[in-house]
Amino acid sequence: MRTLRALGAAGAAVLLAATAATAAPSPPPAPKPLITDDAVDQAVARLDRTVADMMRRTGVPGVSVAVVHDDEVVHLKGFGLRNAGETAKVGPDTVFQIASLSKPVSSTVVAGTLTDPGEWDRHTALPGFSLKDPWVTDHVSTADLFSHRSGLPDHAGDLLEDLGYDQAYILDHLRMQPLTPFRASYAYTNFGLTAAAEAVARAEGTSWQKLNEDTLFKPAGMTRTSTEFSAFVNSPDHAATHVRNADGTWSARYVRDPDAQAPAGGVSSTARDLSRWLRLQLADGTLDGKRIIPADTLNRTRVPEIVAQADTPRGTPQFYGLGWNVSYDDAGRLRLSHSGAFALGANTNVTMLPLERLGIVVLTNGAPVGLADAVALDFLDFAEHGRATTDWLALAGASYEALDAQGRSPTDYARPPAGAKPARDSAAYTGTYDNPYYGKATVTADDDGALTLALGPKPLRFPLTHYDGDTFSFETTGENAVGRTGVTFADGTLRVEYLDADHLGTFTSP
Repeated sequence: MRTLRALGAAGAAVLLAATAATAAPSPPPAPKPLITDDAVDQAVARLDRTVADMMRRTGVPGVSVAVVHDDEVVHLKGFGLRNAGETAKVGPDTVFQIASLSKPVSSTVVAGTLTDPGEWDRHTALPGFSLKDPWVTDHVSTADLFSHRSGLPDHAGDLLEDLGYDQAYILDHLRMQPLTPFRASYAYTNFGLTAAAEAVARAEGTSWQKLNEDTLFKPAGMTRTSTEFSAFVNSPDHAATHVRNADGTWSARYVRDPDAQAPAGGVSSTARDLSRWLRLQLADGTLDGKRIIPADTLNRTRVPEIVAQADTPRGTPQFYGLGWNVSYDDAGRLRLSHSGAFALGANTNVTMLPLERLGIVVLTNGAPVGLADAVALDFLDFAEHGRATTDWLALAGASYEALDAQGRSPTDYARPPAGAKPARDSAAYTGTYDNPYYGKATVTADDDGALTLALGPKPLRFPLTHYDGDTFSFETTGENAVGRTGVTFADGTLRVEYLDADHLGTFTSP
């Protein structure tokens, strides 16, 4: 393009005329498969040992794995326990919460409702749905929201979910979130994608769960897969979610109900069911000789829509498609992947090499310590190179630790400063405070003057610990907990630190 501009208008016309008189240049040849059947067999042969070793190193209670190659399920196995401390074992039909692995499943479903790839770009919205910029509201498409390029900030709406608000409230209040440049910035948003998926279901005249059943789950024979939390907990063979204790053991302490963001993180499934989905993906929408998803609308999900990470350890950018992480290796081969992570107790990964017709899915019932990602990366590394070129568990584990540290306060509230100022009388802080995004906050005091902050519709109650002057702290809870966070009172306002990343966390006394 730089050459054409330098030529000027007259020169460009001559060049274009000459080009038109000759045959169009041929595209570069497509990459060829590089992984042999024998290499896949060898990688599969060591997979059980790899899983066992990584479970030993991390203590994760249960894992289930499926590998598909050339339209065959070449490995399908469960490892460990459904619930730590009990005896029931994980099998290929054990139901796991798959967290954000739901996103490529959901984009498969949406692809199945479309007749043309261009329909991904149409404006389909729920009644009353809006964003802060009216122009963006009128133009945002299904593709924009499925690729996280709408301008919504990172994880917009997730903290409302933690406080107990339902899907309708959360989607309605996304209009208050500040926006970054439309279609020019990437920020991962569960509820942006959820808004798009629910709009597609409404346009089809059905619910999201029914759309999944009719479009994918039933046609593909995914009999134990659902988008509803009730189906997961009522399954007699389901894996409880676990978190790691300080002593390295694991406990099923929390329940994660993701119904509010079902399209983004609410799917539950099994390794067997997801092996069928992998076969469908690797066969461009067909399964057992039957066309289930149109190939062209499915392939659109694999096209880079936005740069997600410009600088990666391999030196090549990573993109995001429609529910997929999209990247290319040095040979030009497409790699599709997605991880799922519930801090309250699940970690999953799917990775596919479509050219090689090879894919792996890993489900675990432990909070993210990197095991699911590492098993997939190690397997594909061995299939491609005949060896593991790095310690993938150490690398993935460090990545999750870094992510966990990002949201934590720079202030150590467990250590008040020397010479900390005393708090005022509790009556100076008690009362009800309003916030147009987070709703009401109520501060009460007991007979001893100890303060409690109540947030959310239920509400959730957080005992406050004095830190310095008019600043207190409390221990956050929920999927997006960040340890201790600050609460500062000033001039009839209350600011909650961890709710204020997007400058929405100040509550005002009426």
